[in-house]
Amino acid sequence: MSVQTAYNAYKQNSVTTASPGELTLMLYNGCLKFLNQSKKAIEAKQYEAKNTYIQKAQAIIAELMATLNMDLEVSKNMMPLYEYMYTRLSEANMKMDIEMITEVEGLVTEFRDTWKQVIQLNRKQQQFVSGDSV
Repeated sequence: MSVQTAYNAYKQNSVTTASPGELTLMLYNGCLKFLNQSKKAIEAKQYEAKNTYIQKAQAIIAELMATLNMDLEVSKNMMPLYEYMYTRLSEANMKMDIEMITEVEGLVTEFRDTWKQVIQLNRKQQQFVSGDSV
C-alpha cells in the first residue's frame, strides 16, 4: 500500500468515525486551510487557484450555516456572522483583497477555538458523569 493510499484511508476513517462536534472542528480547520491557500494564490498571482480556494472556503461556511439549529439562540446569533463571512469572501474574491480574507480568517479562528473548548468541556462532563474522573 502506498503512503498516499494509506493517508487517504486514514483521512476517510477519521471522517467516518468522528463525532458531530469533531466534524465541525474539521470544517473550521478545512476552511482555515483554504483561506490560507487563497492568500498565497493571490500573492503568487494564481487567480484561478485563488478563486477555487475561496469558493471551497465559502462552501464550508455554507455547510456550517446549513447545520445550525435555528431553534437555539446561539445559532440565531451565529447565522449573521456566517453570512457576513460568506459575503466578505465574495468581495475578497472580486477585489483580490488579502486583508478581507485575513479578517474572515480571524473570525473562523475564533469560532474554531471556541468550538475546541466546547468539545473539551463536553468530554470532561461526559467523563464526570460516567465516573471516569474523580
